[in-house]
Amino acid sequence: MDFSPDHIRDAKESLRKGRVLLYPTDTIWGIGCDAQNSDAIDKVYRIKKRNDSKALICLVADQTMLEELVGEVHPKLLPYLNKNRPTTIIYPKVKNVSKRLLAEDGSIGIRVTKNSFCSSLIKSFGGPIVSTSANISGSESPSSFQEISHQILEAIDDIVPLRQNEKQNQASMILRLNRLLEIEILRP
Repeated sequence: MDFSPDHIRDAKESLRKGRVLLYPTDTIWGIGCDAQNSDAIDKVYRIKKRNDSKALICLVADQTMLEELVGEVHPKLLPYLNKNRPTTIIYPKVKNVSKRLLAEDGSIGIRVTKNSFCSSLIKSFGGPIVSTSANISGSESPSSFQEISHQILEAIDDIVPLRQNEKQNQASMILRLNRLLEIEILRP
């Protein structure tokens, strides 16, 4: 464990106050906030200069939390929840998150995090958190903290002081189950 209870407490307090965090995830550095706080989500869109028609994903701590949001997970998706590689799955509907996170068709991308800090934070916070790459929309995603632009760093409310010297460059796989109940890989 590379984090302390203070890291969790401070990050949780930021989320509760509607603040936007810069934090290490199981993939790359992420920008996040409370997935139920529409004002904080709007701030994430502004920071990234992202078109708000492009949905954001959220992270959950475990399958139980996932099922609280999406209901029972189709059996064909279960193996992907337990993959070592971080995998974001697009679900057709969700409850208990801000509508600002949803795609135009009402779907949402959710990843069960494999990162111990993120999982502990989400469990302590008691709900899902937004996770989007720490870059201006359309720019290259940073593979280390040092590659995050000053524009992003200046706009963020709080930075989690962990793993700032590590490289991370693996984006999550993205998939969904289509209407024919076939797995579609959207990003390998």
